Amino acid sequence: MANGKPRILLVEDDSNLAFVLKDNLERKGYDITLCKDGVEGLSHFSKESYDLCLCDVMMPKMDGITMAERIRASNHQIPIIFISAKSLLDDKLVAFKVGGDDYLIKPFSMDELLFKVDVFLRRSKSAAPAESPLSIMSIGQYQFDFPNLTLTYGNERMTLTMREGEVLKFLVVRKDQLVPREELLKQIWGRDDYFLGRSLDVFISRLRKYLKDDPKIAIENIHGVGFRLVVKS
Repeated sequence: MANGKPRILLVEDDSNLAFVLKDNLERKGYDITLCKDGVEGLSHFSKESYDLCLCDVMMPKMDGITMAERIRASNHQIPIIFISAKSLLDDKLVAFKVGGDDYLIKPFSMDELLFKVDVFLRRSKSAAPAESPLSIMSIGQYQFDFPNLTLTYGNERMTLTMREGEVLKFLVVRKDQLVPREELLKQIWGRDDYFLGRSLDVFISRLRKYLKDDPKIAIENIHGVGFRLVVKS
């Protein structure tokens, strides 16, 4: 944070929209770095520290998807919110697969954007770096540290995104219980709809890959109902 202000990396090639976004975000008290393409955005990200990244998908020189992939190669924790005119389901799922945390379709409500930014920043702030025995959850042979968004297996440590950590925590707390899809979506995304249901499937698939080294762990899919995290003895 700069002078106590949350720092946001805003990457948008539409100068008119960029001006409106920057103005509204600064009015809310955020410190904004505005870049016009993915190359410039990635350059700033590699040199400075940010609390959230807000980026367009279709941009010159480097698109937002590629930029997000490269950010995720070195930082799994910073929230990434995509903004895009591309509204097809496949486009949205690609954004989530590369590590995006949320996706807003243009034109969107400024109030909705500001609300999402505030939620992600508050969640990131609440994930305090200090570890305590209560913050470490055991999942079979894995150790899950939600405040630090890390999943450890032996000597291997993986860093999760904020959304991945929230979904995994919800399943761990309700271990061996059936968690309805609708409940999971409403608790984490705030609403239940078809698109979010598909994006949830993407996150579940990624969590299964993270947990694959322990054959006693399974995230069961009860078709049309929900999920259950099972750890066999």
